[in-house]
Amino acid sequence: MRGIARGERRSLFTESYSFRYVVPEKQRELDLNFVSVAVKDKLADDDGNRPRKKIKGQNKSRPHHQSAENASKLCFKFIAGSCPHENCKYSHDTQKYLETKEADIGDRCYLFEKYGRCRYAMTCRFSESHLKDGVNQTNDETYKGIESEDEKNTLSRELQIKLRKRDCAFEKTKDPLKKIASKDFLRYKDDTAEDSERIKLRLEERKAVDFRGKLYLAPLTTVGNLPFRRICKEMGADITCGEMAMATNLLQGQTSEWALLRRHSSEDIFGIQLCGGYADVLSRCAQLLEEQCSVDFIDLNMGCPIDFIYKKGSGSGLMTRSTRVNEIVYAMTETSTIPLTMKMRAGVQENKNIAHRIIQDLKPWMNRISLFTVHGRSREQRYTKLANWDYIGECVKQSHPEIAIFGSGDVLSFEDYERSVNDYGVDGVLLARGALIKPWLFTEIKERRHWDISSNERLDILKKFSNYGLDHWGSDTEGVERTRRFLLEWLSFLYRYIPVGLLERLPQRINDRPPLYRGRDDLETLMASPSCRDWIRISEMLLGPVRDDFDFLPKHKANAYN
Repeated sequence: MRGIARGERRSLFTESYSFRYVVPEKQRELDLNFVSVAVKDKLADDDGNRPRKKIKGQNKSRPHHQSAENASKLCFKFIAGSCPHENCKYSHDTQKYLETKEADIGDRCYLFEKYGRCRYAMTCRFSESHLKDGVNQTNDETYKGIESEDEKNTLSRELQIKLRKRDCAFEKTKDPLKKIASKDFLRYKDDTAEDSERIKLRLEERKAVDFRGKLYLAPLTTVGNLPFRRICKEMGADITCGEMAMATNLLQGQTSEWALLRRHSSEDIFGIQLCGGYADVLSRCAQLLEEQCSVDFIDLNMGCPIDFIYKKGSGSGLMTRSTRVNEIVYAMTETSTIPLTMKMRAGVQENKNIAHRIIQDLKPWMNRISLFTVHGRSREQRYTKLANWDYIGECVKQSHPEIAIFGSGDVLSFEDYERSVNDYGVDGVLLARGALIKPWLFTEIKERRHWDISSNERLDILKKFSNYGLDHWGSDTEGVERTRRFLLEWLSFLYRYIPVGLLERLPQRINDRPPLYRGRDDLETLMASPSCRDWIRISEMLLGPVRDDFDFLPKHKANAYN
């Protein structure tokens, strides 16, 4: 049986259409429910006719999740027993809430089955499994307590108030920042300053993480959430890292930013990625994380390509500011014993790679840096073209042998992984898009095989994600819809996976784009659909029908076509 031919070229020629699984290209129709207001306005200017050429690119201004009005939400403290607030902004009228509550999605509540009691009580969209005569039931055999102990790094109300009032004392940062202001800190490069001037933090007193040879799930904005990381841990990931968090927002006590620091108990080697551009902010944040959070390493983001972050001198903007990077490394490692890692791109401009110069410049701080990670693309490239692994190999040669260095880019199979390690000398590989397209990639690498995973096995993974999402974001209406949105974001990567049994040549390449094809069953065909409408159908299989006012705009305009 012949499958879809795969080669180094990104597109296939027409003779491939005779293969069993390839279907003839049909005229695709633009679904106006999944296009931006800007595109709709343009169509209105063109007399409402659909564009002759296929719309391309990204939807830049995507709508954010809007929470319901507080007055329409039931107070959780009131549900739990009593509300201490006289002027509570949430509703205490359970009868009115039940009259307007949407129908249940299913008759089995994951939280009730796991903890023995559902903390969302009557607001749960699976409440019929644990609500009798309006009373929330408890299973005494499995009851573990309402609050989950599986997640750490929550922001307490007391700490939030202190941060907002700027009452936190950052005493550890004062001396390093003074030395930076006077340029005196440069004497501590190579740790050559006299002991009488400074009490050294001996190497054996610093915390250590052995990164070499481990599988590292990259920090992924939006899609690298806690439920997804749990899936990857079960699939074999050794190291996980939270989504990029803005250091200034953490110091201001922003709830949404602190939510990015959550750590699940299964994440045994866990890092927090910070984005910032100045030594004072990042050093205070490092002290705060050491005192308040459970974290094994802090990753400094030097690779984010987003314009507003770059223009502030953060993310990839740090790559052209070597003096500031030296200041940041010194200040953060003086105020915290948490290992520091640094993630960067090959460069800022295309064909002007500078990562090797940064690594060379930071060699004197070798006792303070635990890991360099180099993504083999420039900021201008974003994710276009292939990652430059030859250049990553050059960076390995420039690095100090005592500092581990990982590469990143285009790894989608165990062959890709082994080639990266054996041919380019990296100590490990950071898995990003490859893990999003097929999270079982970690299993394939460890077992050195291609896993021809069935559509039902893939659906089971999505069911797990949905359950983990309900555990993390909640099983009430807002939690269900938040879980759905993050599931849809993930499905925008998952559909790119081509089943092993359909391939004529292995392995699949990450930038290959196959022709339209059908799977070996209806579910496999549905999972291969690039249409946002079909992703919503999959979400409805797991989380029930979408609401009438549901609105989701895919990241890429091409996914609006049916």
